[in-house]
Amino acid sequence: MMTHEPPADPDDPALAAAQAERFSQARTAQAQALLEDYTEMIDDLIREHGEARITDIARLMGVAHPTATKAVARLKREGLAVSRPYRGVFLTEAGAEMAERVRSRHRVVVDLLIAVGVPPESAERDAEGIEHHVSDETLMAFERFLGGRG
Repeated sequence: MMTHEPPADPDDPALAAAQAERFSQARTAQAQALLEDYTEMIDDLIREHGEARITDIARLMGVAHPTATKAVARLKREGLAVSRPYRGVFLTEAGAEMAERVRSRHRVVVDLLIAVGVPPESAERDAEGIEHHVSDETLMAFERFLGGRG
């Protein structure tokens, strides 16, 4: 059974600040995960079609066109993507590096889940969330575990 901490006492500034910081970190991690998903999707489209159009990004991410447009605007602000009129979206070097890093993390997580008996379809689905939140230290432990098998 999972237990949860009771909410911080709003009258205790230290406890309230600590809880606010945890929520802030969670929101930041979620925003980073979204950037990572978009860079990976854009990279996949570029590899397959030579470019990534907003329409295709929206369709494959399962979001509305304006949502994808906003996400791409954020990628551009973060220096991860550029767009060209009448062409599409392209990753910068930093964006391509992020996409490759996420793809590699995904593969390690999938391999680990399969190694411990998770069916491949479930491993793929579950890795989609885990890949963004697993620490580098844990990822290295996964790789050591996998390297010791066989």
